[in-house]
Amino acid sequence: MKALKAVIFDKDGTLFDFSTTWEAWAAAFLRRIAVSDAQAELLGRRVGFDIGRQKFAPDSVVIAGTPMEVALALASELPELMVDELVDVLNEEAASAPQAEVVPLTPFLSLLRGMDLKLGVVTNDAEAPARAHLAAANVEDGFDFIAGFDSGFGAKPAPGQLLACAQAMNIAPEQIVMVGDSTHDLLAAQRAGMRAVGVLTGLAGHETLAPYADEVLPDISALPDWISSQ
Repeated sequence: MKALKAVIFDKDGTLFDFSTTWEAWAAAFLRRIAVSDAQAELLGRRVGFDIGRQKFAPDSVVIAGTPMEVALALASELPELMVDELVDVLNEEAASAPQAEVVPLTPFLSLLRGMDLKLGVVTNDAEAPARAHLAAANVEDGFDFIAGFDSGFGAKPAPGQLLACAQAMNIAPEQIVMVGDSTHDLLAAQRAGMRAVGVLTGLAGHETLAPYADEVLPDISALPDWISSQ
């Protein structure tokens, strides 16, 4: 087995804790765009979110879907907005969502850099809010490659983003590990010919991720030891 030379991370649920970051934000956002509490509850159901409990369903489109997929799920209840306009609203609002780092990211990424690893982020979020989130955590410059669903390489579970990252880094796919909290991440890794590591800081459990992963870790803090053991 070839030594690993790079790590690609998903963003939400991997670098940032999904529930802490997005559940309170989603409730507030839905109430802002709705004209009534009843409509806010209906919009929540459209995207798999219980606004009263402030909880996402495990199969919510928000977890691994793109802003376009979320917009399409909401569009029938918001006829005053074109789908592209709704995507713009989602991206603008998402960019301001406060992110909860799973671990302090600056020292964590420095540790991986010290292991002579290149680092990337590929997310089904749009690229602009993804960069805003990384910049707010003061780690945007710590990555060699960042791509969103709108960066021109497609979206997970297709492998385009991952292969573009490999090409930009000039590293063979089999020497890269993709780390993510959803089956979309792990399937994309398989299809790109990369190693796949799941983490449990999203909403998917071990039993969901394990069939698609080389390893499932509690969170990214366990990743350096796993890489060293390979």
